Amino acid sequence: MQTIERTITSNEVAEMVGRSHDNVLKDIRNIIKQIGDTKNGESSITGDVKTHESYFIESTYLNSQNKELPNYMLTKKGCELFSTRMTGAKGTQFAMGYIDRFNQMENHIKQQSDTSNLSPELQMFNGIFQSLVKQEQATKQLESKVDNISDIVGVNYTNWREECNKLINKVVNVRGGFDEHKNVRSEIHKEVDKRAGVSLSIRLTNKRRRMADNGVSVSQRNKLSKTDVIAEDKKLIEIYTVVVKELAIKYKVF
Repeated sequence: MQTIERTITSNEVAEMVGRSHDNVLKDIRNIIKQIGDTKNGESSITGDVKTHESYFIESTYLNSQNKELPNYMLTKKGCELFSTRMTGAKGTQFAMGYIDRFNQMENHIKQQSDTSNLSPELQMFNGIFQSLVKQEQATKQLESKVDNISDIVGVNYTNWREECNKLINKVVNVRGGFDEHKNVRSEIHKEVDKRAGVSLSIRLTNKRRRMADNGVSVSQRNKLSKTDVIAEDKKLIEIYTVVVKELAIKYKVF
């Protein structure tokens, strides 16, 4: 196994599993028979159009007496299928052996700057490898998004005001920047009104009047906002937080 080849020979399989080559050939032929290949390539087991050659490729080799004898070339799929017939230490040993071989193929592919000169089999593995890389990257991106969504959903009520403000600012940035700040706040407050069956505007006006009656200065009263009104009502805090979370998820601010 010094060179990177397209497949593993049945002779090598016999070595790996500590069995005679004749017995390995017998096992492979039994598997091929069970696959149920017909002349038109229809599989009686799967019902798909498959032939055993995607697993086992008939071939020959020269023995020490220079005599040509039959053997098979096993693809990765063939190795996987063959390994299902084995249990215990021998099965583990074989699995490790063929996994190492195909890992060698992957490493070889990584080092190739021009894949056009690769054999069809190695080009196939290159495609599989690149697909796996992309899939891994996509999985990591998805995990990152899930983590960030979890952060959004996990906004707690202790620091609700600060955390909601962070999410709102992110939504504002997505919507076009500072000029959208007022519009975003207005949308949130309208949704809170709708869900809670209240009017934050009326509550804010009433609060300012009460403060005026208590002698609070105009400047202090003008600093009040609808968020201050929300802060006085636990139910409104919960509704406001949910609305902000939903908006953050809608605009994918993660």
